[in-house]
Amino acid sequence: MIWGFMTLFVLYFFCIMVLVYGFKRVGNFSSTEKGADIGFSVVIPFRNEAENLVDLLRTIANLNYPSELFEIIFVDDASEDNSEAFLSEAIVKSKFSIRLIQNKRLSNSPKKDAISEAIKSAKYEWIVTTDADCKLPQDWLKTLDFFIQANHPVMVCGPVKYESDGSFIENFQQLDGLSLQAVSIGSFGFKNPLLSNGANLAYSKSAFLSVNGFAGNDHIASGDDIFLLEKVKKAFPGQVQFLKSKDAIVSTKPQKDWTSLLNQRIRWASKTSEQKNTVSLFLGLVVFLVAISTLAFPFLMVFDAENLEFYLLLIISKIIIDFILIRQAVGVFDVKIQFWRFLLQTFVYAGVVFVVVLGSLRGKYVWKGRHFEKP
Repeated sequence: MIWGFMTLFVLYFFCIMVLVYGFKRVGNFSSTEKGADIGFSVVIPFRNEAENLVDLLRTIANLNYPSELFEIIFVDDASEDNSEAFLSEAIVKSKFSIRLIQNKRLSNSPKKDAISEAIKSAKYEWIVTTDADCKLPQDWLKTLDFFIQANHPVMVCGPVKYESDGSFIENFQQLDGLSLQAVSIGSFGFKNPLLSNGANLAYSKSAFLSVNGFAGNDHIASGDDIFLLEKVKKAFPGQVQFLKSKDAIVSTKPQKDWTSLLNQRIRWASKTSEQKNTVSLFLGLVVFLVAISTLAFPFLMVFDAENLEFYLLLIISKIIIDFILIRQAVGVFDVKIQFWRFLLQTFVYAGVVFVVVLGSLRGKYVWKGRHFEKP
């Protein structure tokens, strides 16, 4: 058993250090003073987001980009609050192109249906997706424009960070989000992207259509970002890139309670069995086994006291290596973290991983007032 734990954790440490190295290989992008040239259709699916639309619309109004070069397409997915009425009023007052359309449910994935519906009527070649609970940086589209002109990709994955009021649950989500961003950027460093986030994702309409959009995975409620990433990088090798820039960071709001948080994570994890990226699946398995081991170590320290120092060493080593990974993202996302708070979350994170994996195997969760289960 000791050798098994040793092998597992050495493998985990190796994976993390590879991602740290990959992270450093992705250069920070600095905007140049080129003229704005690319038109963007910004697609925002939503359901019951009235409380978040004020902040989103304020940041849209502040975008530093020519109004004639972008449009906003909101897609209402059967909202039951006053989101639609609020947006209708905002459209009348808007000084830029903003449209509200209704989603047409064709599959088990409302969000994929919403994005597909918006793309049908999108005015511009470049599609950009974000979420209704996000805040957009002022130079978001300008930075994206310069990056596309400089690098000629067909898909651009952008940075996303969680806001935090300093509470334990929001701090947890912020740190977890930073770790996911570090893994995502690290994988781009080795030209094998593993993750993307639909809250900040751009791709050409022609690339979307050439891979037949979300066909083949629209029976899965989540994964509009990951599955499309996998299809596009296979069809267009080397043309999926990460925009590592502080000017492009989209902020998103955290879940307010643990039930919502777990349902969100189960929703994300429910697509894992359908993923075809063996590296991603392997890394997920290693993380899960390390999480189970971390939860077991306190008990093993009691019942296998003669190896107490060994278990303690592995826990401390894991905390240090995880902190090294998080620190990579801190510099890019301008987030301050306190090591002692990071320590407190080690076992909570392991517990969340364990619950989420079991929940994803069960395949049932609640999201936006709807009940989902694996087909």
